[in-house]
Amino acid sequence: MSQRSQPRDEGADDVVQSVNADGVDEVAVESNRRLYGGWQWWLFGALAIVYSLFHLVSLNLYPLETWSFRILHIAGALILGYGFYAGTQFAETPQARSSAWLRWLSYAMLIPALYALVRVAMMYQTMNDGAMRIAPEIEAWHFGYPLLLATVAGIVLSWSYRQVRDGLSPADAVLMVCSLAVAGYLLVMFNSQLRASTGTPFAPMGISYAAIAGSLLILELTRRVAGLALVIISSIFLVYVFVGPHLPGFLGYPGLSVGRFFSQVYTDAGILGPTTAVSSTYIILFIIFAAFLQASKVGDYFVNFAFAAAGRARGGPAKVSIFASGLMGMINGTSAGNVVSTGSLTIPLMKKVGYPPRSAGAIEAAASTGGQIMPPIMGAGAFIMAEITGIPYTEIAIAALIPAILYFASVYFMVDFEAARKGMRGMRKDEIPRFSKLVKQVYLFAPIIILIAALFMGYSVIRAGTLATASAAVVSWVSPNKMGIRAILRALQLAGTMSIQIIAVCACAGLIVGVIALTGVGARFSSLLLGLAGVSQLLALVFAMCISILLGMGMPTTAAYAVAASVVAPGLIDIGIQPLVAHFFVFYFAVVSAITPPVALASYAAAGISGDNAMGTSMASFKIGLAAFIVPFMFFYSPAMLMEGSWLQILRVGVTATLGIVLLSATVQAWFFGPVKAWQRLVMLIGALCMIYGGIYTDIIGLMIGVGLFAMQRTRNGTSTATPR
Repeated sequence: MSQRSQPRDEGADDVVQSVNADGVDEVAVESNRRLYGGWQWWLFGALAIVYSLFHLVSLNLYPLETWSFRILHIAGALILGYGFYAGTQFAETPQARSSAWLRWLSYAMLIPALYALVRVAMMYQTMNDGAMRIAPEIEAWHFGYPLLLATVAGIVLSWSYRQVRDGLSPADAVLMVCSLAVAGYLLVMFNSQLRASTGTPFAPMGISYAAIAGSLLILELTRRVAGLALVIISSIFLVYVFVGPHLPGFLGYPGLSVGRFFSQVYTDAGILGPTTAVSSTYIILFIIFAAFLQASKVGDYFVNFAFAAAGRARGGPAKVSIFASGLMGMINGTSAGNVVSTGSLTIPLMKKVGYPPRSAGAIEAAASTGGQIMPPIMGAGAFIMAEITGIPYTEIAIAALIPAILYFASVYFMVDFEAARKGMRGMRKDEIPRFSKLVKQVYLFAPIIILIAALFMGYSVIRAGTLATASAAVVSWVSPNKMGIRAILRALQLAGTMSIQIIAVCACAGLIVGVIALTGVGARFSSLLLGLAGVSQLLALVFAMCISILLGMGMPTTAAYAVAASVVAPGLIDIGIQPLVAHFFVFYFAVVSAITPPVALASYAAAGISGDNAMGTSMASFKIGLAAFIVPFMFFYSPAMLMEGSWLQILRVGVTATLGIVLLSATVQAWFFGPVKAWQRLVMLIGALCMIYGGIYTDIIGLMIGVGLFAMQRTRNGTSTATPR
């Protein structure tokens, strides 16, 4: 998302700062993103619009058979992904493009790719004519081998094929055709009686060929849009399938043949399983919703409203980033993406009022990460949790309320105490939007309100999301940014391109989930946790935390949770933890892996904007988000934090835990109502942990410590000391 900020006079009618979605195609964030012109711009724009409309129509009007829908969902993302994202850096000049022989070799690979696609059409006709199955030699020599040759060659050639930014490389055209061939074959076979044979010796080998090619295509696209971290982790899991039988101890398992494994991995046991189920329904729907918010400038209004509400408080831009990132982060589903969208505006302003570059980047990274745990949308995490656990979505959204309040309270007071310690000011009246003007446009919050209301009135998530999307367009008609047909098409195009990354990541995570399910490694991990729990449940929780963070490092939060939920959550449930508590535990740590050194994607993105060292920023964001590393343990010791218990218990735990978070923030920043000595920080930490713990006696101890320190600070510093705002 591109940002523009312009200073204006105090009496200006327009807002001072604006964040808008104009020019996304002209100014690409990704270094390998193509920017088409001419007929190619029309072609890929139309494909993106059709892709978005396909989901809206299928989800609301004409539902498809489940597997067929998910196969088309992945195939569309692969085609768009290889169309928009190059496999290597672009040539700076036309003269620096790849040599002619490499170009012609790439074109030559279109022959086996197109041949495999033609054979799929012939197989479809054969099956329609009454054949029970396709002859194995035809599947191998006329489909499998040509498809694998074209896929592998296309990927390898794309790594070295350099081109200018405004054209499609022939190597990527090969991969687009291979994506079609994979989807076509799987649609033919999975809509026949052969679907029941997957995972057995009777499964057609062609399914395995298609699954191998499809897995390679997913891994390569994931590398292009999300980096190497998830690809490496997926590759390790794939290698485990075949080396696992030779490993000692709990890692060993009986083994799977190539045919048996790959005939199942591209089914609902793996790639077409829970992660793709969520990306093809809830995630794509809310990406379309977010695109409509951008196109109608409602997202701009969220940010400007946050500036008007909090900009004048001390350290104002930092507090603005908390509110703005919470609102935007829960919708866009990626911590790093949220940093880029809101951080480009808030980080420079934080530096302007006195925050060091490291603190400015860390605050934005921590706040953007918090958007992923912000109900009701939770960056799509709530929908994945509902899909995996079977717990109603509304119950999950309600349970997330107190933890989200604790997290954002922690970040807020960290920011406020640092601002007080350093004597920072807020923004001047003439530097922020006028609140009186923005209040007149409060109706722009209607899409979010409609979404929440529809969900809690009992509408399905899909119907509620569709209503909210339509309301974004309707609301725009009474705002300065009316959405006509052109703007609606632009929003659909933007949604199609925005969805590529998250769909590729979810499909890749599905590959890992498939390995876990088919090899049984998750069950063996559960037995390991059971053994640790026999020694100490706290030790088992710490081990589960480390694994969740490790699995999430370098991965987008959606994929991080999906993988952790498959590996870690079943083990926690086996040691007696309630499913809701177990999944919230791994969800939180999968999310905060985005600010956990040494691989912290959100912190790295913020460091790129602030100009500070990436590792230093990640350490600072880890400190600011410290509450997120403590609160999940309290889910186990005090389930009232997840709305489990009487209202009196929930209210007591919520209030005392919030006060504990204030003390924790004061401990980290060495400032309460004035400077705090080392021994006072130690006492504060004890009081904070007592209140966060949630027991009645620990709450009393924590409150006594807090009141004592408060009285001591007020006595020493006098009543003139500024209080947090």
